[in-house]
Amino acid sequence: MSKILLENMEFFAYHGCFKEEQIIGNQFVVNLEIDTDTFEAEKSDKLKDTLNYQEAYGIVSEQMTIKSHLLEHVGRRIIDALMKKFEAIRHVNIKISKKHPPMGGKMECVSLQMEETNPRHQV
Repeated sequence: MSKILLENMEFFAYHGCFKEEQIIGNQFVVNLEIDTDTFEAEKSDKLKDTLNYQEAYGIVSEQMTIKSHLLEHVGRRIIDALMKKFEAIRHVNIKISKKHPPMGGKMECVSLQMEETNPRHQV
């Protein structure tokens, strides 16, 4: 079992409950941890035998372009899209951070972390 990490992916997106957030946008940082079996790729050295990092990034990027009020909704869409595309995913953990949120005070970020085990791989 291996972990594939896509770390500190940066996006400018329009997520938030306030109307202004959906108009002016904000910076977001996404960290993704995927548990999968890489044994075949370890032996073959072939991309077809592992989870394609670029395709995983593309899924995250695509979902980040869809406006949402809640980070929970964004996270669910990303997890669902990854699980649909990559049957080999055993477990996924995602953290989505909104930089400098409009909370009425100085704050670096607010974050949501979600994780899910693929039901196809549960014992």
